[in-house]
Amino acid sequence: MATAPTTAGKSGARGSKGSSDGPSRPGARNRRFRVPAPRLLFSALGLAAVAVGVLWALYGSDWFRVERVKTSGTRVLTAAQVEKVAAVPAGAPLASVDTDAIAARTRRLLPRIESIEVVRSWPHGIDLKVTERQPVLLIEKGGKFTEVDMGGVRFATVATAPRGVPLLVLDASSSPSLRRFGADRLLGEAVRVRGELPAEVARDTRAVRVTSYDSVTLELTGGRTVLWGSGEHGPVKARVLTALMKAVPKAGHFDVSAPTAPAASGS
Repeated sequence: MATAPTTAGKSGARGSKGSSDGPSRPGARNRRFRVPAPRLLFSALGLAAVAVGVLWALYGSDWFRVERVKTSGTRVLTAAQVEKVAAVPAGAPLASVDTDAIAARTRRLLPRIESIEVVRSWPHGIDLKVTERQPVLLIEKGGKFTEVDMGGVRFATVATAPRGVPLLVLDASSSPSLRRFGADRLLGEAVRVRGELPAEVARDTRAVRVTSYDSVTLELTGGRTVLWGSGEHGPVKARVLTALMKAVPKAGHFDVSAPTAPAASGS
């Protein structure tokens, strides 16, 4: 006996199909948010207006223009000398000032300046922060004195010797060292020795005499002398010399050219 087909399977199939193809949740098809075109346009125009306003304020208005120049750090030079060479353009927009060019020009025309920092001081100023070279040796010629800094740079010639700066006596004309190393190399050795002297010895040093690459002699106050030798082992020689001077304070000559075998003599 044939049985009548049931509708459960069909209805289940339809129900299943209906559940998969049924209507989606509200808003599911429009999850991507779109900014209206007019709003984007207005935003772009607003940013452009701000940028134009900033540029006008910096370059076109009178709000941020150079009205003063301030110099600091000078010792021998005067602020007027530095500012004249710096030639900061008065009245120019502060943002347009070429600080690197000013620094380079000032160092080139004033060799006494070791470094200079050119800084914008908003809203109307330029600050020139100067560091001058410090002489550690003097070379006398023709009654004038050439100043030499710790880098061996000859940076200025003056009529009066600065106080406390020893003379360099390059007495190596008959030494093979002059031909082998050259005057600049011997000058470098003298500067090296000067930089490694103990503070008390440096204050008392009146001259640094170089007769050869490995023969540097210090001439101190009171007629005392120190045979330093070459520029090698400078820190060790400085310690040995300090101890030797304390041990034999009345000696007139000290020899630390061989720091492992120092000697003192005379009175």
